[in-house]
Amino acid sequence: MKRFVTSASMALLWSCGIQAAAALDANTATQAQLEQLRGIGVAMSEKLLAERARQPFESWADLLSRVPGIGPRGAARLSDQGLRVGGQTYEPPPR
Repeated sequence: MKRFVTSASMALLWSCGIQAAAALDANTATQAQLEQLRGIGVAMSEKLLAERARQPFESWADLLSRVPGIGPRGAARLSDQGLRVGGQTYEPPPR
């Protein structure tokens, strides 16, 4: 039984580690980390970093208003890949 608990604990820790590694905040990510996301290339990562250097992003709405080329659909895709703004996932505005 002890061996099972140890294996189960290790599996849980491993899966939590994968989850934590997958989350990436737009206010702290490096250019290389941003460019690993599908939909962000060199030009887009440079836009993000330039705007972030002026002032950190307060929310997804702030990011979308300041970074041309990222709209609601792009924000949803990036959020699905683990990008966060202030730890928050993207939630589309209510219709």
